[in-house]
Amino acid sequence: PSTTVPHLQNDSWGKQYSHALFKAMSHMLCIGYGQQAPEGMTDVWLTMLSMIVGATCYAMFIGHATALIQSLDSSRRQYQEKYKQVEQYMSFHKLPGDTRQRIHEYYEHRYQGKMFDEENILGELSEPLKEEIINFNCRNLVANMPLFANADPNFVTAMLTKLRFEVFQPGDFIIREGTVGKKMYFIQHGVVSILTKGNKETKLSDGSYFGEICLLTRGRRTASVRADTYCRLYSLSVDNFNEVLEEYPMMRRAFETVAMDRLDRIGEEWSLGPAWLPLCLLPGATA
Repeated sequence: PSTTVPHLQNDSWGKQYSHALFKAMSHMLCIGYGQQAPEGMTDVWLTMLSMIVGATCYAMFIGHATALIQSLDSSRRQYQEKYKQVEQYMSFHKLPGDTRQRIHEYYEHRYQGKMFDEENILGELSEPLKEEIINFNCRNLVANMPLFANADPNFVTAMLTKLRFEVFQPGDFIIREGTVGKKMYFIQHGVVSILTKGNKETKLSDGSYFGEICLLTRGRRTASVRADTYCRLYSLSVDNFNEVLEEYPMMRRAFETVAMDRLDRIGEEWSLGPAWLPLCLLPGATA
């Protein structure tokens, strides 16, 4: 606007510029029309135009700033949106309080406040990159498990690419005796108890695995497995298990050889005849 401020006409350039900037910002931020009201139609229309442009720029700034803040941690925002749906689901079905608390704790331990579409991300990568990421993510599992440490690296990679991550809470029965087994499990972190009919308990922890006897025999579970702590496991389905062993027949023979030696030591306890030797437990495993 052309309105002048008499006491600024003879002031320094800095004061004049500061006053002009203040008046422009008052228009652009839509918080007023400056120190003085516009005079004349020209000033009125210029002031209104300035306020409209300012309102548009201000809205764009707020929108971009909001998008920037959200993009800084999109995985956490995705987790929060997902958990809001879970809360609404629990409320809709009127689940009891203790069940809601267990679901909350499960989500906290399973996703740790962040959620990714990992399957989709890995599916978009090339096979070498996918294998490199999976090997890196499972490095602690491989380091703690003698089965993987002494095996062919290609076999280890083939196994790891077929694993699925799962979380169990204390008291959960991962395996129930008498059920048909469709998975075996590798323990990344946690402690589980193997429960047999004789009320004998065996503890397994990081680097152990269990549940493969049913994958080999296609029979029913011979023991129950209960999580004693929060357990972070990797599961392997029976189809993937057999697929990998078909690709690496030497590993199957090695498993059978070690299994025969194991049966020499525990055969009486399991009461498995010689015909079961090729189908017995692998070392360090049960169920």
